[in-house]
Parts: sequence; structure tokens; C-alpha cells
Amino acid sequence: MVRVVEVEPGAGVAGDPDDPGLALLDDFRDLARADRRPDRPGGRGLVLAEGTVVVRRLLGSPYPTRALLGVERRVADLADELADLDVPAYVTDADTMARVVGFHLNRGVLASADRAPARPAAELLADARRVAVLEGVGDHENLGALFRNAAALGVDAVLVGPGCSDPLYRRSVRVSMGHVLRVPFATVTWPEAVAALRGAGFRLAALTPSGDADGWARVAASERVALLFGAEGPGLSAEALDLADERLRIPMASGVDSLNVATAAAVAFHACAPAGLR
Repeated sequence: MVRVVEVEPGAGVAGDPDDPGLALLDDFRDLARADRRPDRPGGRGLVLAEGTVVVRRLLGSPYPTRALLGVERRVADLADELADLDVPAYVTDADTMARVVGFHLNRGVLASADRAPARPAAELLADARRVAVLEGVGDHENLGALFRNAAALGVDAVLVGPGCSDPLYRRSVRVSMGHVLRVPFATVTWPEAVAALRGAGFRLAALTPSGDADGWARVAASERVALLFGAEGPGLSAEALDLADERLRIPMASGVDSLNVATAAAVAFHACAPAGLR
């Protein structure tokens, strides 16, 4: 059962290494400082979930929960999900929580987790039918929104290619509404991604403004489809475009030649979604 640890107002802010009851409070300390954040590249490799909806999805994910920090009401909202977990839940007031975290958290609760073991791309693709492949998607909010769209529209896995941000960065997790924790993904190089996709029988379709606007039905009818997306601005590299079997364009009104990458992904996911989602 979850272990509720009451943190008195003003306590635990500076940290006390001799108090084992506050040991995991360090998971949440000074999150506003880029050099201290536990979810940053090169940091401690933790996953942070923010708000009851996202924390609830974390608790139901493969990522092993370490601890929670929140105000009493928000922790109480999660009582059913926490009933069988042996982790500490630090309960305090909003001001003390803000002093620990480094900013005021409107959502009232945070959870930390260890990362789940990375799965090889070939394993993710074994039973997949619709896959997203990303190149150069460096904006955390775009990445989070893309994962949320993938979860909503039947995408089975995401391959995170060169130049992409970490999908498990706190902002990506938050914007995805926790769905980045349920959509399987693997970090890949282009040769690795192409070998895995070809080996699993996928048809590769690259999204580009210079593509074919009439090829959507043909691609959607394919048994296995991998949709390739590039960074906003430059789009997919020449290497990625050359690897594709198809080049697709989303038809748009005159004077508009592109969409935000997460929006473009949503359109493409819907066009190629399983029949029950179209």
C-alpha cells in the first residue's frame, strides 16, 4: 500500500540526507533548473508525470513508479490506483510543494518513475500495422502532441529517428496527456529503421509538400504502413525521402503550403487509420 509521508510546511525543501522518509523527495527538487532536472538528457533518466490524468496513466504504464508529491486532495483522487503500490506519496501544501519543485504547479501532483527497458524496433514492429517514423522533431510540445494523436488514431508504434527530442522529457509527457507512456517507441538510426521496416513488410510513405495528393487511398489500403515525418521548416531529409516508397501531400487551400508537424501527423494518421476509426 502507498506510504503517505506528511511534509510539514517549509520542511524538506533544502533536503535532509539523514532522513530516509524524505529520500525520494529529491526526484522533484528544483525542476525549474535545467542543470538539476532528472528528466533531462544526460540526467538521472527519470520520467516525471504532472497532474492527476497523466499520473494515473503513468501508474498504469510499464514505467516503475518511484514516488509522488502533491497536495492532499490530488493524492486522494488517486487512492484507487495507489492502493496496491508500495511507494511513498509526499503530501504537503501548495506553497511547500512550489518551494520544492521551484515553481507553482497548478495541477497539484507529480509522480516520478524509472524508465522501462528499451525495446528493439523489430520487436515493436512484429505485430504493428500502422507506424510513425520521425526525423528531426526537436520541439517537445510537438513531439508530445504527436504521441497523443498516435494514441487516438490507432498508431501501433513510433520510431524516433535522428535529431528528435526525448519523448520522455516532462513537457512531452505532459502535452501528450501521458499517452507517450502507452504508445511503444524505439530510438533508431535510419539504416536500422529501414532494415526493421522492410523486414516486417512495411510500405514507407513520406509526408512532403511536393508529394502526391492522390495517393492516400492506395497507401491506406496497404496492410502495413509506416508514415515518415520531418522537422517543421526543413521537412524530411533527402536521405529519408529517397528511402520512401511513396511521397504524400496533404491537400490545402491556396496560399498555405504546410501544417504543424503534429497536425499533419493527425491528418495522416486518420487517413490511414483502421476502418473503425475512419
